[in-house]
Amino acid sequence: DDVDRAYFAVFDGHGGVDAANYSATHLHVNVGLHKEIVKNPAEALKCSFQKTDEMFLFKAKREKLRSGTTGVSALIVGNKLHIAWLGDSQVMLVQQGKAVTLMEPHKPERE
Repeated sequence: DDVDRAYFAVFDGHGGVDAANYSATHLHVNVGLHKEIVKNPAEALKCSFQKTDEMFLFKAKREKLRSGTTGVSALIVGNKLHIAWLGDSQVMLVQQGKAVTLMEPHKPERE
């Protein structure tokens, strides 16, 4: 279609790099192939995070991997920004020199 899109993501491995590398390799593919990417990008991000997690868990069990990762992704569709995150990774938006809070990260003390 004629809509401009841009995707960015950062992953922070815990207990090794396997999960972070796997996510960096597969999440954007899952997002791009998701059936809702055009109509509902937020749903595509959410479902793709879950699918990527399930895929890695299968690989981790098979290969006895024990790492994990946090992650944050930004998908720009036209003039809209969609953010998805997992764990305590954060994203910051600075607009006209001021920080704009986009999310509340997952922390152990947060209900």
